[in-house]
Amino acid sequence: MIKIAILGSTGSIGTQTLNVIREHKNDFLVMGLTAHSNINLLKKQISEFQPRIVGIKNKFQNKNIEILYGQNYVKEFINLVDADIYVNAISGIYGLEASIEILKQGKDLALANKESIVSFGGLLKKIAKDNCANIYPIDSEHSAIWQCLNGEDRKTIKKLLITASGGPFRKYSLKELQKVTPKQALKHPTWSMGQKISIDSATLMNKGLEVIEASILYDVPYEKISVLVHPQSIVHSLVEYFDGSLIAQLGTTNMETAIQYALYRGKRVATNREGLDLLEVQKLEFFKPDYQKFRCLELAYKVGRAGGLMPAIMNTANNIAVEKFLNEEIEFLEIPIFIEKVMNKFENKEVENINDVLNIQKEVITISKTINV
Repeated sequence: MIKIAILGSTGSIGTQTLNVIREHKNDFLVMGLTAHSNINLLKKQISEFQPRIVGIKNKFQNKNIEILYGQNYVKEFINLVDADIYVNAISGIYGLEASIEILKQGKDLALANKESIVSFGGLLKKIAKDNCANIYPIDSEHSAIWQCLNGEDRKTIKKLLITASGGPFRKYSLKELQKVTPKQALKHPTWSMGQKISIDSATLMNKGLEVIEASILYDVPYEKISVLVHPQSIVHSLVEYFDGSLIAQLGTTNMETAIQYALYRGKRVATNREGLDLLEVQKLEFFKPDYQKFRCLELAYKVGRAGGLMPAIMNTANNIAVEKFLNEEIEFLEIPIFIEKVMNKFENKEVENINDVLNIQKEVITISKTINV
């Protein structure tokens, strides 16, 4: 059996991971779960999956298991749980710290935390290599690329093509985008996601972050990575090879396929989930993204090429900008303006350790309070 631990078990990725485990219960043993604050759902998960150790921010009572809580419960959890593979579904910078700790233990990491790769990717890969550990992507786009690359010579890659739904405002004009509300931005046309990632999808920042991740994960330069707007969200990504072949991974808008592929470390296992019916889909469309309307995507390319601390600066500034937009403090089109103004306050430097990232994030938060758009 595969011993598994899930960090962020009550969130979207965490609950879908448990769906996969529920279907394949004879293959997995849940060793541990962590949650931030959703005690009620965590209690239900404990009752069903019987983990040995649980971590959560605030204490609660359960005599049958060991419960970790307080400031450092995530780090304690990683050091105590005996798992073969950890799913990191923690959002934000705490997810980065968890990724580092997991890989230092020489454990395999199924990764859904963007900050880990965007802010610290090169060094994170080095930690994995030094400790004989593996990083398996959970994002549907990066899982698709992984599947398209399996068995192929990386030197034959001509281009990575990452698909984007285009979000809810794909057909909006610049004038129309000036008036959009948070409520409109949260209505994603094809995927069901949390607030932050829904706004990132609407601005195409989410796709920009995925471009940075893809470059780092697969050692592909930015000039060989393109984004295709694909409203149906059926083709999750493609790889073009230098012989003219295009290999694509297609599937339903369901994260569980990518999660299952990561949990089984690239092995295909039968599932009861409903598959894709191309006769029902009938039409697949692809368009070039509009960089003028969705400037966050252009910013991400620029920042990815710059490297160093800039991706961490952009990522933190974007988090703040999204929060401001949701609170109706800035407008939709002001999100990239705010991010760029923050970035212009900093000189780029190389990332040498996690403290560089943690410190720059604190500086970005402080500087952001002085920025007006």
